[in-house]
Amino acid sequence: MNCSISGEVPEDPVVSKKSGLLFEKRLIERHISDYGKCPVTGEPLTADDIIPVQTGKIVKPRPVQAASIPGMLGMFQIEWDGLMLSNFALEQQLHTARQELSHALYQHDAACRVIARLKKERDEARGLLAQAERQIPMVATTAVGTTAVSNGKRAAEDEEMGPDGNKIRPGISQSVIDTLTECNAALSQQRKKRQIPATLAPVDAVERYTQLNSYPLHKTNKPGILSLDIHYAKDIIATGGVDSNVVVFDRPSGQIISTLSGHSKRVTNVKFAAEGELVVSGSADKTVRVWQSSENGNYDCRHVLKDHTAEVQAVTVHATNNYFVTASLDSTWCFYDLASGLCLTQVGDASESDGYTSAAFHPDGLILGTGTSGSLVKIWDVKSQANVAKFDGHVGSVTAISFSENGYFLATAAHDGVKLWDLRKLKNFRTFSPYDENTPTQSVEFDHSGSYLALGGSDIRVYQVASVKAEWNPIKTFPDLSGTGKATCLKFGSDASYIAVGSMDRNLRIFGLPGEDQMEG
Repeated sequence: MNCSISGEVPEDPVVSKKSGLLFEKRLIERHISDYGKCPVTGEPLTADDIIPVQTGKIVKPRPVQAASIPGMLGMFQIEWDGLMLSNFALEQQLHTARQELSHALYQHDAACRVIARLKKERDEARGLLAQAERQIPMVATTAVGTTAVSNGKRAAEDEEMGPDGNKIRPGISQSVIDTLTECNAALSQQRKKRQIPATLAPVDAVERYTQLNSYPLHKTNKPGILSLDIHYAKDIIATGGVDSNVVVFDRPSGQIISTLSGHSKRVTNVKFAAEGELVVSGSADKTVRVWQSSENGNYDCRHVLKDHTAEVQAVTVHATNNYFVTASLDSTWCFYDLASGLCLTQVGDASESDGYTSAAFHPDGLILGTGTSGSLVKIWDVKSQANVAKFDGHVGSVTAISFSENGYFLATAAHDGVKLWDLRKLKNFRTFSPYDENTPTQSVEFDHSGSYLALGGSDIRVYQVASVKAEWNPIKTFPDLSGTGKATCLKFGSDASYIAVGSMDRNLRIFGLPGEDQMEG
């Protein structure tokens, strides 16, 4: 009589009432506690269903195999074989468990990626919703009782078309011309009395300028700062990026005030207006947006202007802070009323087909300078919208244009370098060619006092402004620390106390005297 589980003669035999099978008591009790059923028949079984069997206490005889050395060796061999088979089965189970674990990890990783993609889509949807909310038209009633759409989108049926198919503009009225003339007279009178401020950074200080800070303002997946402007009174900087955003940045604190999202393509130009309360931005999406500061510090979109049919390349604000001009690759420039967002006139040149790549108001406000993709510089009389002068001699698109505060000098940048023009004699009197023929000059800028000139390309160079005949001496050359070889925009801070530089990476760089920056901090 052998145990139905072990196959051995049981030491403490018991019998199942249900099946009549014989078991070793300790084995069947453990099996019942683990599984609650008969190990042979599979029927439910409890401890009450087993009956002990009384047997005489006898000494178990030694197995025949254990009675001799060969028999014992055979037993050892059988046990070894059983051990090896058991080990092999365990290895098979381990391999299966590893495969299941690997599959589970792969599924977990895939689930994480799906969750990340869904989160990204959710964030993009939220951003688009925020943009849509900003673009909701704000209806304003004008003094004559007509309704203007404050976001600048004027319905097609409300726009009168001329015989040539172009939109009919109201034109620059006599009252606007009077305002421009009064501003010009006041600024001209001030210029005659103007003196170099005592707080202007001296030449030896500019020579010691070095990079103070680098601020990552724009997205990493679309790096590049294409334009910047500084509001001197508040010491805030606006930058326009390839990532289609405008960022308003507080330089003293090093904090971003607001990120202006709404353009669908790169922002090519950005300007402050109305004491920093407004920001005007032009974009490759053919639109111009006017952003207004709100109480919470953010800037909300107030106008979306769609008067151009190609990329808007330049924005320049008039000294009155009531008007601004945009210039586009569609070969026209538009004169806008800042408050209403109304295009008063759109000016094209029938003799030229080249688009405009840069524009700037003369400090007095009655002259507008524009640069074209055909390497021409055009000077316009704002009152009559007539082209009064043309400067040629550049190679490539005129990428930047800057008037000196003295009212006499004009600096223009193009592929071949920077040219300086005397507006009194309408001629070029000096040319800087700092780079080789394969490296264009991207930007040029006079400081507000007219004492320094900076240009940017594969590096940043600062010159001391002199007269027409005197030499303009180089003061300092800053390396392009972005590693892109393209300093796309630059501007002097108040009193030339620092220089802000944007490049084709995402960082805004500030150059100045280290000691002053630490004292400000």
